[in-house]
Amino acid sequence: MAISLQILLGLVAAICFLGGANILLKGAKSFLPEGTPPQIVLDNIIRFLSGIYFGMGFLLVWVVVHVSGINDLIYFLGIVVAFSGLGRLYSRIKVGKGNTYLTFIMYFELALGLAIILLQYFR
Repeated sequence: MAISLQILLGLVAAICFLGGANILLKGAKSFLPEGTPPQIVLDNIIRFLSGIYFGMGFLLVWVVVHVSGINDLIYFLGIVVAFSGLGRLYSRIKVGKGNTYLTFIMYFELALGLAIILLQYFR
């Protein structure tokens, strides 16, 4: 069980590093239509949140290394992952269904968060 938990948490760490770095470097402009003037407040918020996303990867790597001595923190990490999927679900409800990839990622994040919580519970 511990190895499965380490693999899932390592996967989430990789997602945080790659996704966080991608958005941190691109900023809001890469997601807006061409010719849109710079959106300073939006870019600031996007880069702030992507910095948190990227930084979460370091916490997850630490947890992967020390998983045998950690208990309750793993539940919270599972909740964070599940809430990322719930955020996508809320976006889907508010602004509409995205492409198939976004739907897959939403289900993947929900399942991954639940799997982390359940693996920790039965460990």
